[in-house]
Amino acid sequence: MRSMNTRILHSDACMAEGAAWLATAEPRFAEVLALCGPPPLRRRGDGFEALVSAITAQQVSVASARAIQARLSAAGYTSVAGCAGATAEDLRAAGLSRQKARYVKALADAGIAFDRLRTAPDDEIVATLTAVPGIGRWTAEIYIMFSLGRADTFAPNDLALQEAARVLFALPERPREKDLRAMAQAWSPWRTVAAGMLWHYYHHLKDREGIT
Repeated sequence: MRSMNTRILHSDACMAEGAAWLATAEPRFAEVLALCGPPPLRRRGDGFEALVSAITAQQVSVASARAIQARLSAAGYTSVAGCAGATAEDLRAAGLSRQKARYVKALADAGIAFDRLRTAPDDEIVATLTAVPGIGRWTAEIYIMFSLGRADTFAPNDLALQEAARVLFALPERPREKDLRAMAQAWSPWRTVAAGMLWHYYHHLKDREGIT
């Protein structure tokens, strides 16, 4: 059995358990839970394809990212083996920018043992992934949360999380990354669920204020 700090989120029931713990520990999360309910589980696949998808999605619309990812997949470029034989021009022909093609090639050449990442410490995962051009700490932490499903990870550089925290905790301004990271320590061992609740709350704020 995994220790609590490496617990894996498998279902919406896990999310509800974490949300209930957070609501007991922090009254403002109790408000979010009453207002929005527990956040859903947002799991996705892990490995090379998941990170190619993350690179593809940078600074483009969701629809564009999906279309490019579909073209990469159809061409066989969403596996390490398939991408290894592709040139940068091949990747650009599938829809990637010159810079993103370089990032994807660097990822394919990085020799990352993705199976090993599933049991590696968070800090090691972040260090491994951020050594690849085009992958920053935010992407690495999102990978740990959604692709690996770990219950106690946070991504404090996320603007939506910063804005939700600002409103929920009545802060004078959006917390900076280091400040929100420090705040989130109190939400361990359920920081991933706390992020889910803050995202849930952020979307509530958008709907309430008519923000698109």
